[in-house]
Amino acid sequence: MSRQAASAIRKAPLATPTDLSANASTDVAAALTALLADVFTLYLKTKNFHWHMSGPHFRDYHLLLDDQGDEIFNATDAIAERARKIGGTTLRSIGHIARLQRILDNDADYVTPEDMLSELRDDNKQLVTILRQVHELTSDVGDYATTSLIENWIDEAEHRVWFLFEATRRGE
Repeated sequence: MSRQAASAIRKAPLATPTDLSANASTDVAAALTALLADVFTLYLKTKNFHWHMSGPHFRDYHLLLDDQGDEIFNATDAIAERARKIGGTTLRSIGHIARLQRILDNDADYVTPEDMLSELRDDNKQLVTILRQVHELTSDVGDYATTSLIENWIDEAEHRVWFLFEATRRGE
C-alpha cells in the first residue's frame, strides 16, 4: 500500500454502526471519554498511594489499595470499548487524560496513610457522582447497554468508598 493510500485510510472517519442518534452517540462517547480520564487518574492515584504506603497498617492498606487499583483498572477497557462500540473515539494520550480529568492528582512527597485513604474515599465518592451523571445521560438517550455497565461501576465505587470509610473511622 502506498504512503498516500495509507494516509487516506487513517484520515477516513470512523463509521461504526449504531442505532443511537448521531448526537446521542457523540454525547455519550464524550461523557465516556471524560469518565475514562477520571478512572485512569483514580487508578494511578490509588497505585501511587499503594506504592508509597507506610506505617503500622502497611500490609492491610497496601493490599487494600492493590485490590482497589485492580478493580478500577479493570473498568478502563470496558469504558473505552463502549465509546468505540457506539461510534465514538476515546483517549489517545496521557495529555488527553490531563485535559479531561476532574479528579485531582496528588504529587506530594509524603502523605499520611490516613490522608491517603481519606482522599481516595472522597475521590471515589466524586467518581460515583460522575457515574450517576453519565448514567442519567445514557438513560435519557436509550443507551441501555452503557447504562447497565455504569450501574455495576457505581456499585463497585460505592464498595470502595465503604471500605475506605471504615478503614479511616476512629474507634468510639
